[in-house]
Amino acid sequence: MENNEKLIGEKGTIDPIVPIDFTPHKDSGRKFSYQFRWFHLIVVAFFVVSTIAGFFVLTARSVFIQVDPISANVEISGGLALQLGPRYLMRTGSYEITLRNEGYHDTTTQLIVGTEQSQTHPFSLRKLPGLISIVSTNIEGARVQIDGVDIGLTPLTDVPVEAGDHQMTITLDRYLDYGQPITIEGRSVTQSFKAGLEPAWATLSFTTSPAGADVIVDGEVFGTTPLNAEILQGQRDVTLKLTGHKAWQEDFDVIAGEDFVVPEVALEPADGLVFIRSNPSAASVTIGGVFQGLTPLEVALAPNENHQVTFFKDGYQSSTSSVRTEPNQEREISVRLDPVLANVNVVSEPPDAELYVNGEFRGAANQTIELMAANQQIEIRKDGYVPYTTEFTSRPGLDQIIRVTLKSLEQARLDQIRPEITSVAGQDLKLFYPGSFTMGASRREAGRRPNENLRDIQLERPFYMAYREVTNAELRLFDSEHSSGTIQGLTLDNESQPAVQVSWTRAALYCNWLSEQEGLPLYYQVEGEEVIGFNPDAIGYRLPTEAEWAWVARTDGSGNVLKYPWGDQLPPPENAGNFADVTVRAYLGEVMFDYNDNYFATAPVASFAPNQYGIFDMAGNVSEWVHDYYGAVGAVGGPEVDPKGPELGQFHTIRGSSWAHGAITELRLSFRDFGEEPRDDVGFRIARYLEE
Repeated sequence: MENNEKLIGEKGTIDPIVPIDFTPHKDSGRKFSYQFRWFHLIVVAFFVVSTIAGFFVLTARSVFIQVDPISANVEISGGLALQLGPRYLMRTGSYEITLRNEGYHDTTTQLIVGTEQSQTHPFSLRKLPGLISIVSTNIEGARVQIDGVDIGLTPLTDVPVEAGDHQMTITLDRYLDYGQPITIEGRSVTQSFKAGLEPAWATLSFTTSPAGADVIVDGEVFGTTPLNAEILQGQRDVTLKLTGHKAWQEDFDVIAGEDFVVPEVALEPADGLVFIRSNPSAASVTIGGVFQGLTPLEVALAPNENHQVTFFKDGYQSSTSSVRTEPNQEREISVRLDPVLANVNVVSEPPDAELYVNGEFRGAANQTIELMAANQQIEIRKDGYVPYTTEFTSRPGLDQIIRVTLKSLEQARLDQIRPEITSVAGQDLKLFYPGSFTMGASRREAGRRPNENLRDIQLERPFYMAYREVTNAELRLFDSEHSSGTIQGLTLDNESQPAVQVSWTRAALYCNWLSEQEGLPLYYQVEGEEVIGFNPDAIGYRLPTEAEWAWVARTDGSGNVLKYPWGDQLPPPENAGNFADVTVRAYLGEVMFDYNDNYFATAPVASFAPNQYGIFDMAGNVSEWVHDYYGAVGAVGGPEVDPKGPELGQFHTIRGSSWAHGAITELRLSFRDFGEEPRDDVGFRIARYLEE
């Protein structure tokens, strides 16, 4: 009622209620609204990184790098290497590894990660030389030798010596030689050694009654009694002689450092005696043709007679004197013996060396010198060279020459180098010191090809070369899946047969693998499975250069260059090698019908006679990859020194004939071939430089 009253206006009427417009909402279906936020990017990145990391972990290999010493710092480049404790997670491939440790030579080499899931790669760092100082107490100027090589005179300071065990020897005239084994720590560690040189003499004390007697040791007068004489060790003849008395004579075995007092000698008065001396002493004396002894000596002679005394000594003219004695008379005779001399021509290299005869300096070594016709010690010295010492007896009337080439200390070191080494795969390699020769063939030579131009070659770096070609068994140590295949149903895959169907790159990778096993610097630079270059100074295993191969195949050590290994004419003699012969006449077009090696294809390596250097299969069996790219060769205006072929190329050079060759062109040692792909008649052998 109250509400109705409120609706009545001032005029007493009710205002009407007016409705408003309303349109119902039509639901056409549920809609979804999405807006990108920053944390969504984090989620996506997390999934991407997790996927990549998971792929790396699943495809990586567990690699343990075993370094001696274990404290070495290891740096790996060339790919991702994730270190987990002592091991690394790395994918298969080639990496560059740098090893550093204080006191050791830095080493940078290649690390080849194989397909094995877990693998260990050992490396050893070479110690730096140690620095040693040596003094000889209370005396200077003593000569020091380490392992027989002079390193100078004391005192010495900070002399570099390789780490390891050595023998130190210190010598000085009139002193006993001092020898001591020493162990050098290396790693630039300084070590000091002190040597006390002991005198090589003893003091002998002489007294006589009466005093004033001459003391004569080995014919040399040392003084008169009483006397303390310093006498070098050894067997010494001592004579005490006083005018009017009989000579007293005794032999002493003098021991260095053991002084000795000779009991006083009572000299007896002489009666009709002759004391005989000579210069030099120790001459044989006969009187009346009867041997009496060696000078100096005293003899009793019948009085009032003339006695003929004759002196003899090697290297000297004999001398005869006459002596007459009277009763109760003492006489003394002394004779100087004239040496028998002969001219000896001494020729030394280097020319400024010095000559010593019996320890006495005689001037420059290159001279004609008069030497006695007796055994003498000849020594030729020069600083920086190993001294040459010999016993020499000149012969009068003969033209004699002493020709000496001193070895430098470096040459002495080289002489200690092994003439033969064995690789980790069991291959024996021979050391060669090459020289100059001419590669190629004359245009007049039958069978010559245009790529055989004559070239003057100078090989200066010593190198090792394998006696045999690499076998299937040796290659499978590197590549267990390798197969050399078959020919006409005959296998080329026996372990002792040469490995064929091998590309040049595969052969180079095998060389790097050998170097890696022995911790040697790698010769070939590799990316993935491709060779992109080489380190010419590395001493790791490699393929022989073409020049090295030709030098071993063609020279004979006498300046001659061989056409065939067996001579200048075809056919080859029996057992000369494995060539295309009657055994393969149904398979090959060009064969030698008057030769039979009994093998259809490859033979086991070293089945035939070696060449002039003892190297097998340089002709026949399989041709061989060498290091060089194949390219045009020709004169370069002078000798080529240690050539390694063109810098780039598509093909590599192949040298030597094979079981598939029977024509004059291929059988010649100057024959050059080239290729890119593996072949069933091409293998390889290994080589490496001598470490400098």
